[in-house]
Amino acid sequence: MIQTYEAAVDWIQSRLKFGIKPGLERMQWLMAKLNHPERRMKTIHVAGTNGKGSTVCYLRNILQQAGFTVGTFTSPYIEQFNERISINGIPVGDTELVLLVNRIRPLTEELEQTELGSPTEFEVITAMSLYYFADVHPVDFVIYEVGLGGRLDSTNVITPLISLITNIGHDHMKILGNTIAEIACEKAGIIKAGIPVITTAMQKEAVDVIKNKATVKQAPLYRIGDDFSVANHQPLANGEMFTLINQQQNIENLLISMNGQHQVYNAALAVMGALQLESRYQIPIGQEAIREGLKNSKWIGRFEQLIEKPRVIIDGAHNPEGIDSLIETMKTHLQGKKIRMVFSALGDKDLQHMIPKLDQVADSIVFTTFDFPRAIPAKALYNRSGHPHKSFSENWQAVLKQTMADINEDEVLVITGSLYFISQVRKWVFHTYA
Repeated sequence: MIQTYEAAVDWIQSRLKFGIKPGLERMQWLMAKLNHPERRMKTIHVAGTNGKGSTVCYLRNILQQAGFTVGTFTSPYIEQFNERISINGIPVGDTELVLLVNRIRPLTEELEQTELGSPTEFEVITAMSLYYFADVHPVDFVIYEVGLGGRLDSTNVITPLISLITNIGHDHMKILGNTIAEIACEKAGIIKAGIPVITTAMQKEAVDVIKNKATVKQAPLYRIGDDFSVANHQPLANGEMFTLINQQQNIENLLISMNGQHQVYNAALAVMGALQLESRYQIPIGQEAIREGLKNSKWIGRFEQLIEKPRVIIDGAHNPEGIDSLIETMKTHLQGKKIRMVFSALGDKDLQHMIPKLDQVADSIVFTTFDFPRAIPAKALYNRSGHPHKSFSENWQAVLKQTMADINEDEVLVITGSLYFISQVRKWVFHTYA
């Protein structure tokens, strides 16, 4: 019996040694042992390459504003482990986490003795969340963010009310495939028979795959550019404003506090999800809840300003499409500023396409590393860069201290790369400069 929060987290993270094992057999075994919690809750499923967390945040806040209690399952965490399982944005308590581990641990040990083998960390956490939201703290809705892919992701044991698919890009290619079509096929694996699917994917290869899967599953499909669109987009000092147009109505002057055109698309996807819940399932939401929900949504680690003077921004741009979104947002919101950049990444990322993009927009760039199993050495990142003003250091704290001491008023420090890196940086900055 595990007694403490620290021991519970240590046990969960000890499952990391089992790596990534795509497949639903172990989850289905766990669900049967838990009396199928996945069948006893109302869920919404969110897949895609980038923007999943922001989309979850927007929709969660919309539903909260409409008076509902909303559970969320997201990854990775930025501030604390518990936030992966939250209710109305409040992470599960330490005592509850211990309770969940003590419920799942014996089943994990039993499963290890079967031909299915050991469940992974993500499978264990997914099972914990399903048990929690069904049996410990039931809620009105639970929004599940896919961990990796979709088709074989552990969250895919649910049958949701609606499925949302954000953009499709190049990430986790060793597992999901080398082409947009192959990756889209994995993401589209969350589409269920007869369940509406809404997507902001735009590449023809991705859209064709999603269309075909929706047709096969007889799932109503709503996609950006066809069934809904964004108009009158205006960048603001602290966010964006836009109009959502669909076949039934125009919702004008929607405000979000997160920066970037990609956030407009994430918000539009969440709004379409809310409208679909309203029209298909007669769930009372209303336009006021949509407006307030969007306006109140914040997602840490996404173009987030940590310090005003000197200006320090973090952004978890961990794949080529994430880098593209970061660059577009910098061009809009950091016009006329010199960019000092610090970058770190995991070794399984598409660095050959990511680093040249950063080289083009940064005035100077420092490559570094951090304490994480798959983090790539700073020198290896440095060697991939052709920037004339590049450097590297294995000590990211020293880099940030020096840069923040030297930075001028016309400069901005942008720290980007792995979300795991961003998580460590964020904690350190607030602790050091609070």
